[in-house]
Amino acid sequence: MVLGAPFVIDGVTYTPVDVMNYDSVGYAQIGEGDGVSGAHRTLPLPSYVEVTSLETGRTILVRLTQRGPMTGSDLVSLSAGAWTQLGAKSGARVPVRVRRVNPPEAERTLLRSGGQAPARMDTPPGLLAALKRKLGLAVAPPVVMEVATPAPTKVEPKPVAKVEPKSATKVEPKTVATPVTAPKPAAPPKPAEPVKAPVTTSSKGLYVQVGAYSTRARADAAAKAVGGTVTASGKLWRVRVGPHKDRGQADAALAKVRAGGYADAMVVTAP
Repeated sequence: MVLGAPFVIDGVTYTPVDVMNYDSVGYAQIGEGDGVSGAHRTLPLPSYVEVTSLETGRTILVRLTQRGPMTGSDLVSLSAGAWTQLGAKSGARVPVRVRRVNPPEAERTLLRSGGQAPARMDTPPGLLAALKRKLGLAVAPPVVMEVATPAPTKVEPKPVAKVEPKSATKVEPKTVATPVTAPKPAAPPKPAEPVKAPVTTSSKGLYVQVGAYSTRARADAAAKAVGGTVTASGKLWRVRVGPHKDRGQADAALAKVRAGGYADAMVVTAP
């Protein structure tokens, strides 16, 4: 691992430093380099970072091998291979998030040999909006649909017909002797039968959700890496491992998946 002495670019002094929790936003430009690699001004060489496009949410793993960019104020320079995997447009600067990570040795080997690491989970829209605000980019407000309220209907009262009271007819009561009998005792009430609670059985299973991807190809690659399955969910493709019979088995599977480099994996309950 190499740090090096401080250096100056466009009148600004940059001092290389070994920061494990590095997490910053800025702009990326296309530069030189082989495979999926990049250049940074202060992080150790080599080191590994996740680069997220703030335009699409796509995230890739990049190996930093050079110092740069050597002009301007851009945060990172990416090789042609990294630029293509990120899905960035040719000849444009892309707003990005750069976060230092510690990937498993298998992924390090892939990048050292000029290959690509498996695709990461796409960054959700809420986090993308927060990162854009941090960079000073405008965030489109949510669309609010207005619902018209119907006007109240005026109901005219109907006139009530006047009813003349009839004259009462006087009825002379007749005296009738009614025998008095003792009332029969009421039968004791029957005891209420106990209500049986319905027995329910759970048909849900525990899965480890590895990630949700915007393309089927990326989902298939992740599923192949962890031995999972791919299911469609709207415009996304979800990769899951399971089902597992209990929480202990699911947690063990989660630890294995995270050890494989999928730090955002989680245990979910699915029908």
